[in-house]
Amino acid sequence: MGFLTDSTHAHIATWVVAIVIFLIAALMGKQSKGLHMTLRLFYILIIITGGALFFQYQTNDPMLYGLKFLGGILVIGMMEMVLVRQKKNKPTGLFWILFAVFLFITLFLGFKLPIGLHFLA
Repeated sequence: MGFLTDSTHAHIATWVVAIVIFLIAALMGKQSKGLHMTLRLFYILIIITGGALFFQYQTNDPMLYGLKFLGGILVIGMMEMVLVRQKKNKPTGLFWILFAVFLFITLFLGFKLPIGLHFLA
């Protein structure tokens, strides 16, 4: 499983693709059934790659890595809630806000942690 934990590239690639697919599916509305299924596959890939990184590096700072893991799960949950509620013609405003907040927190923690990218360092 070294290819999953040698660097964060696989994990970053999966969540970037998932966010792009999510935004396209959200813009398409009810016609996005195939994209929604593809997005669910990427949820699994994100959890696998993130879980591998979590178990490899959590000894450095277990609390922050745990919070980032929880934040990632919440982001995935909000993405799913937006798409499902959109298909049922229910309001999604709160879930969009929660998605943005959890995504910001998760990205902040991901870039702050030792294996994250350091833009200013």
